[in-house]
This record gives sequence, structure tokens and C-alpha cells, in this order.
Amino acid sequence: MGTDEPTADAGRVADDRLSGLFRDARTRTAAAILAVVVLALSIRLFGLGARVFHWDEGRVGYWILRYAETGVWEYRAVIHGPFFYHVNKYLFGLFGASDFLARVPVAVVSGLLPASAWLFRERLNRVEVVALGVLFALDPIVLYYSRFMRNDVLLAAFMLHALAFYVRLFDTRRPRYLYLGTLLVALAFTTKENVLVYAVTWLGAAALLVDHRLVLAADADDRKEYVVSSLRSLRSGGWLVHAGLAIGLFFAVVIFFYAPRARTTPDPGLWKAFANPGMFPAVIEEATVGSWEKFLGKWGEGNQTAYLDTFEALGRVLWEGGALTLALAAAGFLFDRYRRDRPRDLVAFTFYWGAVTVVGYPVIVENPFPWEVVHAVVPLAVPAAVALGALVTLAANASADGDGLSAALAVLLVLVVVGQTATTAVAASFVHPQDRYLDDAETPNRLVQYGQPAEGLRPTLETIERVIAANDGTDVLWYGSDFYVADESENDDWAAGGGWYDRLPIPWYTELYGADVDSTVEREAVGADPPPIVIARAADREQVGEALDGYRAFEHELTIYGSETVFFVDASSLDDGASAAGSRGSPDTDARM
Repeated sequence: MGTDEPTADAGRVADDRLSGLFRDARTRTAAAILAVVVLALSIRLFGLGARVFHWDEGRVGYWILRYAETGVWEYRAVIHGPFFYHVNKYLFGLFGASDFLARVPVAVVSGLLPASAWLFRERLNRVEVVALGVLFALDPIVLYYSRFMRNDVLLAAFMLHALAFYVRLFDTRRPRYLYLGTLLVALAFTTKENVLVYAVTWLGAAALLVDHRLVLAADADDRKEYVVSSLRSLRSGGWLVHAGLAIGLFFAVVIFFYAPRARTTPDPGLWKAFANPGMFPAVIEEATVGSWEKFLGKWGEGNQTAYLDTFEALGRVLWEGGALTLALAAAGFLFDRYRRDRPRDLVAFTFYWGAVTVVGYPVIVENPFPWEVVHAVVPLAVPAAVALGALVTLAANASADGDGLSAALAVLLVLVVVGQTATTAVAASFVHPQDRYLDDAETPNRLVQYGQPAEGLRPTLETIERVIAANDGTDVLWYGSDFYVADESENDDWAAGGGWYDRLPIPWYTELYGADVDSTVEREAVGADPPPIVIARAADREQVGEALDGYRAFEHELTIYGSETVFFVDASSLDDGASAAGSRGSPDTDARM
């Protein structure tokens, strides 16, 4: 026993130190944020590849695969920024392309949003910090579009992360946060063109904060001193040098992403310029001036439809997925503004940012697609966390004071908020991720955009993959004017030919499976020497089926509704396993799967 005593004493000392460590409020807060980050990443990565690609994911994914094959890429404003093209190209090259991997960048960047709450620890109390992390992790709209290969969540997350680093810069005066924030802003500029709206919104919110300070100043001399001291602080400590280096970092990132790639063409390209430095001016000009001109040519006119119609469409989505966030944000902003002698800049700034986005986005968006509301709910999470934190604090204080009724009511409100948010998030992202309606088959699922294929397509895609892998020659024949493309090589970039866009998202999968694809509008060509897979509109099902002896038919919607399409698969190419995986019911029936 005596020989065990030192070990036992050491263990008690370690336990005491550990328990002492977690008695520290700062450490407990950090541990809570870490746990929320793990939760956020887990629910974003779980089943990430289960939902079939959306129309938009399909076209971008296809062009990334073609870019990886040809080495040719240039910025096209109509398909937004270059982030996915370059990042996913490298990911696919390292790990192999898949639905899961294509969505990983968005899931990870969004999953790290709760970590940004820790950077606000000088501006928010510890309860508010944790509440903000929870809202970032569970917000239904953010979660749903975090499981998409789309730019909107990336843009919102990059800009929120950037704000967090800039706030930390003001709190610590450490230059590294300037560079980190600027790097995140530069990455935001590689995602989507409405990053410029963020810049304008930030300038407006900052101007309001400066006005707050000037109003709070006692007299004209104090206001003058505030302005002079602010300008003086910029000149001191080498900040002008750091600012210049940060601007250089910004343009280096932008040029790297926007510079054209031209491996198999005679045009200037980024990697070619390293072998021929005289090409750099043309590459840099195209990456900066050329990209700016393309952006203005496509997106400079904003929304050309009625403002109220667009506002109503986006408002319905925001109400379905973010009503609690809106209510909490308004309450948190008012609570912070009128409860304190001096409202907190961070709370006011993010509320202005989110509120202007709600009102202003219907002016600038070309279409009222549901993912646009992401840009409002991300900044509004900060004032919403203030309200949620106030409820938690109220419950704790009431319990400590022996006021059981107040404590119970506050706890109930917190449970309603968190529970409703989590329930909506689970329903949208996991129970009905591609359903047109919710459980009652009458309530529209407004988070699901029209271009999402309806439920049931995945088993047929898995069957098609196996058939393609076992076949030589042409694998897939598209039939009909809706799908016809005279030259399939036209589909390598955004100006894809003919009916290619009506095929989406299937081209992503056929390219992923290495299929040899052709198309025709001649019925006789279908039955002459058909490949193992023929795809046609449901309206042509009967006449195409008559030309295909021994084929099984699987019918699906390529969008959420109104795009009934039939996949004819040669029964002789199906083994028992493929037949079971790809079929629902008898192959001779017209049952929709």
C-alpha cells in the first residue's frame, strides 16, 4: 500500500487541478464553445452525401470535373465566384469526387461558425458567447444550406469570421488579426458577387456607430478629439504598413482565384505565366479588371422584378426557417440599446447589418431564391444571442433568489426557443431535405428550391453507376428535344448547348461515373442499337418503351415537380442486386418511384 500512496496523491493533485481549471468561467466557456463546434460539424457532415445534387450543384459540379480534365477555366459571372472550382478540383484530385466531398468545404466553414463566438468574448458575456455558438450551430436556414455546394453560406460565414477577427484586432491591437480578417474577406470575394453588398452594408453600419460615438460625446471639442485621436491611432504603431501588407494579401488571394487557367489553349493562364513571366500583366488584368467588368455586365442592374413580390417570397422563407431568430434579434437589440448606458457596438453593428439585408436584398437579387435569406440570419444571430443569453441569465438569477415561478418561465422560454430551432433544423435538413411539402402534405417546404430533384432518385443513380461500370461504348442516350445537344463537347463550360440544362443534375453523375453520353431526337435511332441506359421525358415513355425490348423503366422528377423523366435500363445489364436497388415495385407498372 505504501508504494501506491505517491501515485494516489499525484492523481488527487491532477484531479484538483482539473476541477480547478473548469471552475474558471473562461475555461468553461471555451469548453462549451468547443463542444458546440463539434456538434455543429457533426450535424453538417452526417449523411452529407445522402441528398441528390440540386440543379445548381449539378451544373457547377459537372464543370469542376471538366475543368479538372481539361485544365481550362475562366471566370463567368453567371455561375458566381471561383472558390469551388479551384478548391473542389484539388479535393477531388486528392480524395476522389463525390456528393459528400463536394459539400465538405461549406459544411466545415459553416461548422466553425460557433468558434467565431469565442472571438467576441470581450464584447459579449460568457452566456451570450455560448448562446451565439448554439444559434450558429442549430439555425435551420444556416444548417440546411450548409449541406449544399453553394456559395451563400460560404460568403456569410467568411464575412462573419472576418468581422470576428477585426473585432479581436480592436480588442487586442495585435496585427495578426488584421491579416486573418483580410484573408477571410478575400476568400469571401471568391464566392459570390453580392460580397459587395456586404461591403456597403458594413460601411453604413460603421457610419452609424461613429455617429453613436459623436452623439455620446459631450460637446464639439470632445467630438473633435474623438475624430483626431482615431486618426492619430491609425498613424501610430506601424498600422499604415500593416494595412498596406493586408491590402497586398487581399489582392494576392483574389488574383490567384480569379486568374484564368489555360492549360490546353493558347490564351494567357496563371501557371503558364510562371514559365513566361511576360504573361503576368495580362493574367493580372483579367483577374482584376476583366472580372470586375464581367460582374457589372451580369449583376450590375439588380432585381428587375417587383420589389414587394421579391420581399414577400424571401419573407416567407425567413418566416418559416428564421422567425425565432428575427424575434430574438429585435428583442436583443432593444434590450442592449435601452438597458445599458452605452449600447455595445457589436450588437448594434450586426443588427444594422442584418436588418438592412432583410430590407435591401429584394432590391439587388435577380431571383428570390430561398438561400438568399442566409445573408440576414447569420448577422442577426448576434443580437439574437443577447436575447437568449438574457433569458438564461434571468432563469439563473431567479433560481438563485428563490423565485421559482420566474425561473420556471425563463427556463421554459429557453427550451421553447432551442427546442423549436432544433426541431425545425432536423425537419428541414434530415426529415424533408428534398420534399416539396412537410408532414401534412399541404404546408410547402420553402427551404427546398424548385431545382431540387424529388425523393427517390438515389437508388436509380446507384443502378446506373453499376451499369455504366460494366459497359463498353456509349452508356447513356438522351432522347427528345428537351435533352438534345448536337455536340456534347459544348457542355464543357457555362454556355452548354441545347437541352443540356434540362438534364441537370444527371450530367454530374454521368460524368462522375465516366459515362459516354450521346443524344438524339430521332425515334428510330433509339431502337437501332440502344445503349444500356436511355433517358426521356415521361411524355415520350410509351413510344420510347416500344423501341426498347427488355428494358426496365424508372420514373423520377429531375426537379421538385413538373419534370417527370423516365430512365430506361437494359434488364440484361442488371443483376439481382442492381434490380432490387433500382426498383420500387413491378418493372411493368407505371408506378412513380
